[in-house]
Amino acid sequence: MAQPSMATTESTNQTARIQLNPEKLINVYRLLVKLRLFERQVNELYLTAKMPGLAHLYIGEEAVAVGVCQALRSDDYITSTHRGHGHCLAKGASVALMFAELLGKVAGYCRGKGGSMHIADQKSGNLGANAIVGGSTGIATGAALSAQMRGTDQVAVCFFGEGALGQGLLYEVMNMAGLWKLPVIYVCENNLYNEYTHYSQTTSGEITARPEAFAITAMSVDGQDVRAVYSAAAQFVERARRGEGPGFLECRTYRFHGHYVGDIDRAYYRSKQEEQDWESQRDPVKRLADWLVDERFTDRDALDQIETEVQQEITAGLEFATQAPFPDPSEVNQHVYA
Repeated sequence: MAQPSMATTESTNQTARIQLNPEKLINVYRLLVKLRLFERQVNELYLTAKMPGLAHLYIGEEAVAVGVCQALRSDDYITSTHRGHGHCLAKGASVALMFAELLGKVAGYCRGKGGSMHIADQKSGNLGANAIVGGSTGIATGAALSAQMRGTDQVAVCFFGEGALGQGLLYEVMNMAGLWKLPVIYVCENNLYNEYTHYSQTTSGEITARPEAFAITAMSVDGQDVRAVYSAAAQFVERARRGEGPGFLECRTYRFHGHYVGDIDRAYYRSKQEEQDWESQRDPVKRLADWLVDERFTDRDALDQIETEVQQEITAGLEFATQAPFPDPSEVNQHVYA
């Protein structure tokens, strides 16, 4: 099997880097911490049998969701995946309502009926997580077509893992998007493993060559660097708003935990040393913190205070969800179909 590399490249068609100002970068750090602490709490809920269903943790990949969503407006659209908590939060979802949904409570975004893999929040432009690999690619492309037909300058972003590169639907909709110059951005979160198989064993050729076959501009970036992700996403978003068509962004990233919470013994498909290298050298939260301190935009005490405040928000949100009631059994057939 080809060995995964931590090295990433940016394609030569990337123009000058689009920067976030220091104040916004502090807020970006807060959001990264929120995603990290939320997922740690989810892990605890699952391991203590307080959460039904499954949990696919986003820990390690936070820079992708945050970097991309920082380039979007509140009325722009996203579609998500089975590993979608980070996308939801990055697009503006409430911690409390997220926890309520995960715990099956009526206060949740889908009245507790969607659970971890089906959260949707139309008010923030989140058209929904999807448990089908690549299943939301058509939804995002349809949203982009809708925006084009209505004459708005809204943009749709479709998050998916590299495993979706084997799904035919993705290529059908990329063909449509390329032909009609739809304002959609396909964001491939390449965390190197299709569940338990390295992507080199399932994906032939260069990933970015695939969208380029449909005349879609493609770029590959370091998915552990939130500033790089934002810069690339912002360029694609600006192009899409100008009517210049779709983009494809491959973000090289890594999940620090297993495919799902029960994936504990991972030695048969990736080594402990590999995991330790990524966590110690490529943690997106730590990388931004170190950069902010090195550039003297803030100090460690201020960053520690941010973490304390975010933890308070997580604790309060969980308390709200814990106290919220379950749906009444009489509504089992309600809100199931549009």
